[in-house]
Amino acid sequence: MLSNTCKYALRALIYLGKFSTEDKRIGIKKISEDLELSSPFLGKILQNLVKQKLLVSTKGPNGGFSLARSASEISLWEIVTKVDGEEFFTNCLIRLEPCKTHDPSKPLCPVHAQYEVLRNQIRGFYTETTLEKIGEDIDKYEDLVKL
Repeated sequence: MLSNTCKYALRALIYLGKFSTEDKRIGIKKISEDLELSSPFLGKILQNLVKQKLLVSTKGPNGGFSLARSASEISLWEIVTKVDGEEFFTNCLIRLEPCKTHDPSKPLCPVHAQYEVLRNQIRGFYTETTLEKIGEDIDKYEDLVKL
């Protein structure tokens, strides 16, 4: 499962991918109002994303946040792994450790083979899905999807 911090980061980056440009940065107040998120909590998340080089920020009256690269170059995988780490994609479903730490002399967990297939599909979805793709999909269902 993704953390709430990661979910908020995803929402904020999708929002910025859709509405910000290199010349148009969006302020924290506007983002937090539109996404209905706590401004202080969102601010911490966005500053972390600046440190992770996913966002750029500018201070001042025309300041705000925008993507550090094109929306077509930022995948969900990059966002999730920079916010939550790779545990979502590597941990065993039953054990509390990554499958890669498994002792080969012991049997794998009972659902390993089935879960590995699903995990690879999920990893593929996250690596292949970009902010640009999500923005295009939101446009198709604008009346159904609210960021």
